Amino acid sequence: MTTIPVLDLQPLKDGVPGALEKLGAELRHAFTEVGFYFVRNHGIPEELLDATFAEAERFHGQPLEAKLSVKINEHNMGYMPMRGATTRVNAVGDVALPNANEAVFFKRELTLDHPDVKAGLRFRGLNQWPAGLPGFRERILAACAAFEGLGMSLLPVYAVALGKPADFFAPFFNDPMFTLRMSHYPQQEPTAPENEFGIAPHVDTSFMTILAQNKIPGLSLRTTEGDWIDAPAPEGALLVNGGQLLRRWTDNRFLATPHRVINRSGKERYAIPFFFDANYHAVMAPITEDGTPGRMPPITYADFMTGYQKSNFHHAAEKPKSDEGVELQGV
Repeated sequence: MTTIPVLDLQPLKDGVPGALEKLGAELRHAFTEVGFYFVRNHGIPEELLDATFAEAERFHGQPLEAKLSVKINEHNMGYMPMRGATTRVNAVGDVALPNANEAVFFKRELTLDHPDVKAGLRFRGLNQWPAGLPGFRERILAACAAFEGLGMSLLPVYAVALGKPADFFAPFFNDPMFTLRMSHYPQQEPTAPENEFGIAPHVDTSFMTILAQNKIPGLSLRTTEGDWIDAPAPEGALLVNGGQLLRRWTDNRFLATPHRVINRSGKERYAIPFFFDANYHAVMAPITEDGTPGRMPPITYADFMTGYQKSNFHHAAEKPKSDEGVELQGV
């Protein structure tokens, strides 16, 4: 039976000799066998995670009109209404119904005078903050800072897992890209069609996805044997996985594992995944074992995400689809 590996960061924090090398080997095993791992002693306070879940519930508890006042834009920042994205089941099956969730997206907090904002670069816009939710912005920015800090602290482990010096990824993650997605999954009726999901089976786009485990079940992942297993929620641990950019950057050596959400818990479910990526301008050439050219050409975050957004999010499509908005890939 497949089990999700657990990486404990405490020995690394304590400076235990060989701790980084041990973690690198554990991460390499996780990404060549499972595609997910848990991380313990990660340093993010449980109180901050609880507060972020509470803010997700508070945001989605607003009237629809209030949420639409910050409707998602070309930067993929803001509110995406219920069933606003459709996933083609990546390497798993056919097109599913539009996803039965709503979400709001936040990225790094930039200002009007930031060069990327002034240049109008896609995915480098201004966050859209809801009115009438005192303290919301401050709590979300605190959560983003904590998740970003954890992501940065894990980069040496990824480097060692790939046989590289511990500081290999540092130049690529100067001012890294990230997205906090705050999702709401209403209860799905037992009579719902089989191809309706909270989020249909998909693989993430990211280099690293950090997920605070939910007290409401619903997340499951597909093993390399093709079986679906429910993701457990061990206390004090965060769940981490890689997406298409990690797989591409590692020349397909590391897995991007399909996963899905089905909420038949009888309760409202909220999720706060944090997607962590390299610098906007960083060129990601495949990291091969022997240094030869990789399977795919180098790519930047912007190039990859522009095509991906058009394929998956209804608001980002260049023109309406003939099949009522059904898109092409996972989200």
